[in-house]
Amino acid sequence: MCGIIGYIGPNKNTQIGIEMLKRLEYRGYDSAGMACIANNNKIKSCKAVGRISELEKKLSGNPQGSPFIFHTRWATHGAPTVKNAHPHTDDKKEFYVVHNGIIENYREIREFLKKKGHKFTTDTDTEVLPHLISYFFKGSLLDAVQKALNKVEGTYGIAVISSKSPNE
Repeated sequence: MCGIIGYIGPNKNTQIGIEMLKRLEYRGYDSAGMACIANNNKIKSCKAVGRISELEKKLSGNPQGSPFIFHTRWATHGAPTVKNAHPHTDDKKEFYVVHNGIIENYREIREFLKKKGHKFTTDTDTEVLPHLISYFFKGSLLDAVQKALNKVEGTYGIAVISSKSPNE
């Protein structure tokens, strides 16, 4: 079980995401993380092990940006470590995903993507999602997400941001 937050709008204060995530903390105590589209369409990301308060300490500079995604994790695949905390990203750090659920066929997807040159750095099932979205991206984030999810077996809720589509 995990908690995910996604926001797109005019308010760029990511403290809103922290406050929203605190309301979902009962859904995961292992780790927390965030990513936001900042100035120049660059993505800023931060992760912490433990409760949301640990992430809040790391975000003392309060990065500004919108859209943003936040996550609190209850580990199902991979130990509760910073590398396994969400959000997860692709090799080029262009697509960031937070996820609640289980990707049952992640091993097969991971092997397929490895053969296409993708490199994985975590022990989670979730990491296949940003790589798969990147693989399918041809200019439309919505199309890439839909194509990726058509390949996924399991149960899930996700939120995605991308420097390639900074207003979605």
